[in-house]
Amino acid sequence: MRIAVVHGPNLRLLGRREPEVYGTDTLDDVNERLEALASELGVQIETFQSNHEGELLDFIDEAAGRVDGFLINPGAFTHTSIALRDGLVGVDRPFVEVHLSNTAGRERFRRHSYLSPVASGVVYGFGVHSYLLGLRGLVARLAGR
Repeated sequence: MRIAVVHGPNLRLLGRREPEVYGTDTLDDVNERLEALASELGVQIETFQSNHEGELLDFIDEAAGRVDGFLINPGAFTHTSIALRDGLVGVDRPFVEVHLSNTAGRERFRRHSYLSPVASGVVYGFGVHSYLLGLRGLVARLAGR
């Protein structure tokens, strides 16, 4: 089983950007924890990060031919990108949406997601553990196909 992990805009700033909201783990820390869990679960992951919507869409389209599903933290594109929603639906692979912070408890504009209604699942508010819980859930979903 192969999973693509997609990190959206500003996630390269993890560890420096608003640590009171996003924690002190860096993106490398997140990826290392995901790699360790993937190994434990017997799956392979590949990671990708971009601040550019088109690059994320191109990656999803290109990766869909070699992965079984996606774990995605779309960052701010959660609340703005119909294109990202359409791209994920279009490749016909299950995906889990994750967020480090509790988006439901933050600013009003962060409470709406274009992706959640078409995602296999959504995990938010647990810091790095959101990614780990999301990966576990996606693997279980794929194994039960």
